[in-house]
Amino acid sequence: MSQANNGRVDFATMQTAAGIPKISEMGTGYVFSRNEIGRLRKLAEQVAGIASEREQEEKAALWREHNDLKTRYPVVFIDPENGWNECLSADKLECEDPLARVWEMGLLKQIFWAREFRDDKVIEPYFDVPHVYSDDGWGLDLQHVGGEDGGSYKIIGALRDYGVDFPRLHCPRITIDEESSNRVMELAEDIFGGFLSVRRKTTWWWSFGLTYDYIMIRGFENFLVDLIDEPEWVAKTMALLCEGVIDKLDFLEKNGLMALNTDGTYVGSGGLGYTSQLPSFETRSEKITTKDMWGFVESQEMVSVSPEMYAEFLYPHHERIAGMFGLNCYGCCEPFNPRWKYIKNLPNLRRVSVSPWADMKTVPELLEDKYIASIKLTPAHLAMPVMDEKTVRSELRAALETTRGCVVELIMKDNNTLGNNPENGKNWVRIAREEISAIYG
Repeated sequence: MSQANNGRVDFATMQTAAGIPKISEMGTGYVFSRNEIGRLRKLAEQVAGIASEREQEEKAALWREHNDLKTRYPVVFIDPENGWNECLSADKLECEDPLARVWEMGLLKQIFWAREFRDDKVIEPYFDVPHVYSDDGWGLDLQHVGGEDGGSYKIIGALRDYGVDFPRLHCPRITIDEESSNRVMELAEDIFGGFLSVRRKTTWWWSFGLTYDYIMIRGFENFLVDLIDEPEWVAKTMALLCEGVIDKLDFLEKNGLMALNTDGTYVGSGGLGYTSQLPSFETRSEKITTKDMWGFVESQEMVSVSPEMYAEFLYPHHERIAGMFGLNCYGCCEPFNPRWKYIKNLPNLRRVSVSPWADMKTVPELLEDKYIASIKLTPAHLAMPVMDEKTVRSELRAALETTRGCVVELIMKDNNTLGNNPENGKNWVRIAREEISAIYG
């Protein structure tokens, strides 16, 4: 985890396409200097110019057709995650306030996507402002060891004794800081109002997979052992976690806090949300519900668990949550094919992650042209100072040839590094486009 010049956590370096850190954690002063305001307005003007280009309309139309299963031409998307820190190093940021730095980095990323990566990411004429909020978690103090400077860490399960600690668990409760939320909105409107359309939009979730939350309160090894030794407690805990997700969604709906993800929002584990089969920002009703949106379930943590055990302990909860949404994504790094006989029954399933650990040869048979094959290419190739383009090209070509006739998206993500060479990301997009042209004409 990167640090700012004063030793504090630099939240500007923690962004991915799936969201940004909570404003409540940043320690912002909610007042920017004249130089910071000038810097942000200059970047916003550039983003607005890019967003007005016809190319962005064409990309949005491509994603809409793609997500509606009406195109056979693959789309290309890269989000290098931690690799952004090598594309846009924190020491090059001009703003000082933590929130100003996050906004500066966000705008710079939009420009870099359009001018440098040149993938199918859509640059939109909006500036989204999340709520300032907090939640009280699951009722147990989460603990871990390690994790310094963004490194690995081990969860110390706070749920140590089910009989003693389980009664302390409760569904997370969200508290909105209305005063600070309005203050941030007013600040954004003052800075960006002349360039971008400022709108309230909070990323309330990434995944409803449940197992990540379970492991955060119990510990990874304990969780796996419990599937054998404590099956009744696992069932009770999974049910509580599922209820927590549903309570959260109900709270967001009832309080009008939902924001559509059917535009350029990152959905699932890769891809943008454009679709004509759900309401859009322009056609939305006054009250947004989960039925208007994309949902997402996965369980990378159960990759070593049999499909049958997944079906017994987790699938019913995934099915229940997915049933609340208009369209759904499944999977991240776990291979989809061993579980396919179960996950194919998820309600409104549309996007399926085909990770580097999946059997690519099963995609035409299992996914056909009825689901989006969200193909995740190996990020390790981009971690070298000089990328082996021959290997990258071979991998892309094999994936495209194997899945021709399917609805394919090529996704590059999970990059801990680009080998300190942003050209690796640019060249990956270039090679992907060359291989698509060679195979699709």
